[in-house]
Amino acid sequence: MRPFERPHGRALLARLREEPRWLIIVTGPRQTGKTTLVSQVLGRIGRPSNHVAVDTPDPTTVSAATSVLGDVTTLTTAASLPPPDRRDARWLVRKWEEARLAAKSSGRGFVLALDEIQKVPNWSETVKGLWDQDRLAGLPLHVVLLGSAPLLMQRGLTESLAGRYEVLELAHWSFAEMAAAFDFDLDRYLYFGGYPGPAPLVRDETRWRSFILRSVIEPNIERDILALERVDKPFLLKQLFGLGAEYSGEILSYNKMLGQLDEAGNTTTLARYLDLLSSAGLITGLSKYAGRPHRRRASSPKLNVLNTALMSVHSAYTFAQARADGTHWGHLVESAVGAHLVNTGGPDYRLYYWRDRGREVDFVLEHGRRLVAFEVKSGGRRGNVSGLDAFGKSFPVKASHIVGRGGIPVSEFLLTPAREWFEGS
Repeated sequence: MRPFERPHGRALLARLREEPRWLIIVTGPRQTGKTTLVSQVLGRIGRPSNHVAVDTPDPTTVSAATSVLGDVTTLTTAASLPPPDRRDARWLVRKWEEARLAAKSSGRGFVLALDEIQKVPNWSETVKGLWDQDRLAGLPLHVVLLGSAPLLMQRGLTESLAGRYEVLELAHWSFAEMAAAFDFDLDRYLYFGGYPGPAPLVRDETRWRSFILRSVIEPNIERDILALERVDKPFLLKQLFGLGAEYSGEILSYNKMLGQLDEAGNTTTLARYLDLLSSAGLITGLSKYAGRPHRRRASSPKLNVLNTALMSVHSAYTFAQARADGTHWGHLVESAVGAHLVNTGGPDYRLYYWRDRGREVDFVLEHGRRLVAFEVKSGGRRGNVSGLDAFGKSFPVKASHIVGRGGIPVSEFLLTPAREWFEGS
């Protein structure tokens, strides 16, 4: 049986079959399958390639780097590479020069894929110089850069590589993907979320929780945020993550958050740390929708995990216990709806909540000047359609929808990408 490949694979394959006009940036949160996707595509591109893992942790093991020339496949051991903390601009230039020689000797061009490129100091400046030289020379060399720290990747791209790249962004796996790849039903997707790595472990919840904690959460925080960003209060950031997982689906003012955290801080620090957690694909804080942008920024955030596995692993509930508690299950459903709208929306779509005088709308999706409102009704949670009515009277809404009881089935909603709510008249 052919391994499951995300739809992004077709887009990457198509770009690699074109002339190398731009760098190809593959980014997204950890454990969303970036490395696997690139490896799958390189395996069927029919062209020589080298896939180098910049952050290989153990220099005694075989890395994922491979060179494919004709029918000969060569594994490059990590022992031939300097340790990760020595992989600097000189190392990057050397790997690039090797790819250049291979591209010149091959009649089909060459693909160089560099995984976790943000771990190389000043990577973007070095890449800019090398890439510009290749374009002047007309070299048939495609370069794919992978990174799991989106904020740091974006900084390097905007500072040095403007106009030189295309982005292929991988979000968390959708319900449709988890169902196709791992035969997840709706309830399992709501509780165990969209991480493909630990999906085979869901029948052993202890192992599954351990994987999420040690292979998803800890690397995200320790290696993608604390090691690469200035964080003066790391314990506060970790506490904020736990708070966000516990209160996903709820509106909390920053002052109320500070009252529940042990570490001292201020609202500005909390807002920045929440942005960092969002950039890592963990938890986001949705702003209240308002006609004036400055009023949105000043609002209390509605916390929402970007993958419901993060909510489940921090709860005291097993799968069976969570399913039996209607109130908790309702929070899971609402969080899954919010995460789905964020993950399938992309940069042209913005997600908010709305509240005014006791009336609320769970989610407001904005695309250009058009708005679509959603109210979630599931489990022990009681939705209130009066919020949809009030919002529709205050703002020009394209459509309003109930998700769950009395409206669109949750399974159907989770199979519908955010953009489709704006299609048609």
